[in-house]
Amino acid sequence: MDWTWLKDHWQMFYMLLLVGLVLYGLVRNFAPDALILGAAVLSGLAGIIEPHEIFRGFANEAVLTVGVLFVIAAALRETGALDILGSRMLGKAKTETSALLRLGGSVMGSSAFLNNTPIVAMFLPITLDWCRQHRISPSRLLMPISFFAILGGICTLIGTSTNLVVDGLMGEWSRLNPEHGDDLRPMTLFELGKAGLPMALLGVAYLLVLGQRLLPDRKDLIEQLGENMREYLVDMVVQPGSRLVGQRIDQAGLRHLPGLFLVEILRDGRVIAPVEPDEVLQANDRLTFTGAVSTIVDLERIPGLVPAPDGGYVSTETKRRDRRLCEAVVSNTSPVVGKTIRDSDFRARYNAAIMAVHRGGTRLTGRIGDIVLRPGDTLLLQAGPHFVRAHRNDPDFFLVSRVDEARPVRHNRAGISILLLALLVLGFSAATFREHVPAAYQFLFPPEVVIAFVIGGLMVITRCISVSDARQSVDWQTLITIAASFGLGKAIENSGLANLIASGMYQGLGALNLGPELGPVAALSAIYLLTLVLSELLSNNAAAALMFPFGIATAAMFDVNARPFAMAIAFGASAAFATPIGYQTHMMVWGPGGYKFTDFTRVGIPLDLLLWIAGSVLIPIMWPLR
Repeated sequence: MDWTWLKDHWQMFYMLLLVGLVLYGLVRNFAPDALILGAAVLSGLAGIIEPHEIFRGFANEAVLTVGVLFVIAAALRETGALDILGSRMLGKAKTETSALLRLGGSVMGSSAFLNNTPIVAMFLPITLDWCRQHRISPSRLLMPISFFAILGGICTLIGTSTNLVVDGLMGEWSRLNPEHGDDLRPMTLFELGKAGLPMALLGVAYLLVLGQRLLPDRKDLIEQLGENMREYLVDMVVQPGSRLVGQRIDQAGLRHLPGLFLVEILRDGRVIAPVEPDEVLQANDRLTFTGAVSTIVDLERIPGLVPAPDGGYVSTETKRRDRRLCEAVVSNTSPVVGKTIRDSDFRARYNAAIMAVHRGGTRLTGRIGDIVLRPGDTLLLQAGPHFVRAHRNDPDFFLVSRVDEARPVRHNRAGISILLLALLVLGFSAATFREHVPAAYQFLFPPEVVIAFVIGGLMVITRCISVSDARQSVDWQTLITIAASFGLGKAIENSGLANLIASGMYQGLGALNLGPELGPVAALSAIYLLTLVLSELLSNNAAAALMFPFGIATAAMFDVNARPFAMAIAFGASAAFATPIGYQTHMMVWGPGGYKFTDFTRVGIPLDLLLWIAGSVLIPIMWPLR
């Protein structure tokens, strides 16, 4: 054995061991931020990279932009802008196919400009309610939602954090290796769409034609949806001066709310039942609904419609932000048992207002204030922030829990948040011209990171989101993972490991005698496929970070443009459909859809292969290798 060669190349084997340990840890679901940051630190400890290179990613513009985009997405959710968008998408859909078409356009359009996770989180309950109402299994729609979100994300720079990671790696690599010159210049907002949009449309066509046939049809989920829905009775009052006054029931959006039924209207002592869709709402109308807790929460978010079982409900939007929705089960020793809600003096006893009541096995009717409380009744309460802690061990209740999805929405800021989102997209589009204008006028075209911070700051200043909520909305694990990956990538390059792998690929393809034209294309296709496989097994951001140095080294080995290889890594890391662990939105729909691991492989592998072939053809055309 040539010990001299081994001594001279120990860094390569050291990094190979570190990368292997990172891959093993990711497969075993260890924390990705700790794994990648730890590997970068160990690389620095061995002297493979300098200390400032370990943490260089934490000041990278792409990482900072991803962080601010979390805040912007949270602000859109806080103002109800996402709810307004989502609730209108499935309203008129009657069949599974029409629902798929509506979801495809809505989810893809939204995810092209917003992080995929809040988009899927928004559409998940809306789709579940629609499935319950139309007796269609959620397994037929939830997986496509996650797929649509990914397909929309590959069309723009800000569609997914992975695109920004690759863009940041390109900029970092270009600064440290000036010889790449124009090859690794920053991406423009819609540059990925040159190949991403055709690939996305191909993916939609697949889902509608073949994928729909491969989706499982878990009939038992329909029954589970009905059994698990705890149906509440709630009275809502139309406030004088609200926009609802003078609108028909269907115009006000109260006719086809998923999972909710409008029982009757009480107007000036007269009961209107059944309620026709053309019934015109008047001030002080009392509307009686039955529905699940999630839909009661949705009702509370409609401006001008407030629960009114007693006088304790706080209806002012700003004051409601200091209140919380809770569920409490009445015990047999509670002093309110045997009393009507109106006479129970609940507000004075517990500093909480009863919004709605559920009684297991019985559909409650009549006025909610006239209901005589019994042991086992579940109450939906508007209470102070410390109600759960104060009454968790209270013998008056069997159980007390918080309704996590219930947050007062800043409806009056929805228009502002949508306007700021439009300015973000406009600003990102304008930033693409920054390098093409004289230096004296570049201040008119600020870079993307500055635009993102300005819009994020305006979201806070205009009170679309509070400072504390903005701080909590940032996914710090994702940010640390992305930032640490820059140092690990640099260590892989410095150690020579990237060149070793690229050289092996070059020699392997050379043995096939593909020639100077097909050889680089085959190498690009191989990089795409390797990135895709890693993304299916690990996480998309980790796959992009690990494969980037190998992709750039392969381009250098073939003496071709590095940009197509960077694009192949961006698409390969994002467009992963074959396993539920390949993308975080897959995990979000896995449980509610009742899916098995093999469901993803059956539907996702053909789509993976289809987009791999499409990408291998489109990428060299849109970004020439020479």
